[in-house]
Amino acid sequence: MEPSGPPVSCLQRRATAVESAGDPQQARAAYAGQAWQRAVTLFARADAVTPLTPADLELAAEAAEMCGRGDEAVRLLRRAYLGYAESGAIGAALRCGYWLCKALFWAGDLGHSNAWQSRALQLAATAGPEPECGYLELLAGEQHLRAGRRAALLDTAARLAEQARTGDDADLRAAAAMLYGIALLTHDQVDAGLAQLDEAMVAAVDGLLTARATGMVYCAVIGACQDLHELRRAKEWTRALAGWCDAQPEFTGAYRGLCRVHRVAVLTLTGGWPEAVREARAACAQLTAGYGEMVAGGAYYQLAEVCRLRGEFGEADRAYREALRRGWNIQPGLALLRLAQGRTRAAEAGVRRALAEADQPLNRARLLPAAVEILVAAGDLDAAERCAAELTAVATRYGTTALAAMAAHATGAVRLAAGQAATALPPLREGFRLWRDLEAPYEAARSQALIGAACRDLGDDDAAAMEHDAAEQVFRRLGATPAVRRAEPHGLTSRELEVIRLLAQGGTNREIAGQLRLSEKTVARHVSNIFGKLGVGSRTAVAAYAYEHRLV
Repeated sequence: MEPSGPPVSCLQRRATAVESAGDPQQARAAYAGQAWQRAVTLFARADAVTPLTPADLELAAEAAEMCGRGDEAVRLLRRAYLGYAESGAIGAALRCGYWLCKALFWAGDLGHSNAWQSRALQLAATAGPEPECGYLELLAGEQHLRAGRRAALLDTAARLAEQARTGDDADLRAAAAMLYGIALLTHDQVDAGLAQLDEAMVAAVDGLLTARATGMVYCAVIGACQDLHELRRAKEWTRALAGWCDAQPEFTGAYRGLCRVHRVAVLTLTGGWPEAVREARAACAQLTAGYGEMVAGGAYYQLAEVCRLRGEFGEADRAYREALRRGWNIQPGLALLRLAQGRTRAAEAGVRRALAEADQPLNRARLLPAAVEILVAAGDLDAAERCAAELTAVATRYGTTALAAMAAHATGAVRLAAGQAATALPPLREGFRLWRDLEAPYEAARSQALIGAACRDLGDDDAAAMEHDAAEQVFRRLGATPAVRRAEPHGLTSRELEVIRLLAQGGTNREIAGQLRLSEKTVARHVSNIFGKLGVGSRTAVAAYAYEHRLV
């Protein structure tokens, strides 16, 4: 019986036989086409027939890393390093040593990473000055950065940038600019630092780098911009990163997971919350698949943040716990979750403890907006005012729009809580304008809700209702359930909502003061404010309001 299907030519059979037998040229073509999985398979077939050269082993390792096969990348890089070293190609060996140490670090194998770094340093000492020695400087600089050794970081990064500038290794030049930019930022040289980061990113965007270097530069630069709250650059580079990732469907390695984490932060800021949740869950799965555990905590933290904003408190709590288990700093998110749950005392304790531990200005800037919100809710307006003033000083020092918006909102919130509605309005309107310009709808709506509260306190009920309605529409569109509750028509504060819940349960002023750690005088003032805002004259009417609005 004749076989079915089209006839197979001799040339086709010969091509299939060559490929199945293992032709490294086929593997190189797959690598060049960024078909990472196919490249790994074809390199393995070729290796089974004839051991791969160190150069092919290095390509195979990069392909393995790009498609998330970290353990395989480590094995291949070890062989490439040894092969280069034995053949006297010291520079190439040092380059492989750098990527090997990073691969081991990503896998959480710090001991082996340090051991291979020592081995590479010994190899470098046996040879003359190789341009690729810069990779060892790069590795040392990254370690200084993680350890917070700012002076050593700047010294190493400046030396490396000067050395790499005259070399022909595009990866090393871009990585050196990236590291130098980050080092300059740690020394408050913002304009110079951003210029270096832009230089590194241009090389990545223009396709001048290898795939592994491109992923590294994208992630590091976007992360640095987010730490600085330079949100316009972070958004621009994240869009470019998304296009690069989408063009490589097989890019599933650890850097892909970290890319997702950065994308989640931008999506959360710009209001794409459903997509942010999907991306965050994908990043959590990707970074806990045995390669990338060192940064998996960041993925869980971002997942927790967007769940908290959506009112999915149970999932947020679980995600914060997973982030903590992986060594991530989960403040101020956890404190804000506790505040949203009505656990003001726990929120206050958490944010105060976190502030006591933070020393660097940008680290404190992450905490200060939440501290202001929580301390205002707790009734400690003096501490809230100090935090707002510190945030203003940080914003002035670094000059980014997002920091200015945070500071303006915080200043207005404190003044409003202190009964200074007239002086609260200018900074609140400035915060609203800046957040709107940054296309950050949730943050803009938060400022607008406080603008409405200030207008109400000044007797302009018509303007207050319009501001509150506009803010509430944004919250509802985003799915920000807790914010919708806080933006009730009467503009009640978080502390007032706590007092209302306890009033509805029959608590006396003394009992409420004991539970909330306030003075009876402060509780009486809250009760008077609540009566005024709700337009009622009795505790029974307040209880009715609480049950009608499902506050208890």
